[in-house]
Amino acid sequence: MKNKIKSCLSHISHLVNNPKYYFTKIIADGDMDGAMLKAFMYGMLGGMSVLAIKLIGGATITLSSVFSAIIMVPVLAVTLLFIIGGLLMLVSEITGGERDWEIAIKGLASVFFIYPIILIINSFAFNCISLWIISLLVDAYILFLFYNISLYCMKGKKSNVMIVIGVIALFILTIYATDYRTGWFMLKNTSATLSCLI
Repeated sequence: MKNKIKSCLSHISHLVNNPKYYFTKIIADGDMDGAMLKAFMYGMLGGMSVLAIKLIGGATITLSSVFSAIIMVPVLAVTLLFIIGGLLMLVSEITGGERDWEIAIKGLASVFFIYPIILIINSFAFNCISLWIISLLVDAYILFLFYNISLYCMKGKKSNVMIVIGVIALFILTIYATDYRTGWFMLKNTSATLSCLI
């Protein structure tokens, strides 16, 4: 157990400090199960962490919230892995990068350690201002990771990757500038979003 924790921390450290080196080492070897399991486990960790935070905060824990934390959130994590994987394949097609589904999934799964962290950070938003700040920072970091995966893992042409990431960034800013942000915020923190509507 101790070695697994050490390995996990080492993995995160390498990824944060040297994404280029990390992502260029990802290869297709036929093992997709590990990537899906990683997404599922990080999803479960995130769901249970948010549940624990709510419990500490004095919230009433129901059977449905426990089911959501240990089943729905992990399944959502795996679903997101494949949805974003499809988007990554599209970006790779546009930027002249790899057309390998397995590499795309493995590249994304390698950054799924951020999933429980995002869930926890979003749960700390307590009003409209804090939700805006947290949401913008989280989305910017996710976009940074997506850029690194597209460039180093999928080997897209740098200028093309920058253009595509710029377009995605503009799309995200459009969501923030319109009423669609309410739905986006609701997915992150319902109670903090409601304070934006008052």
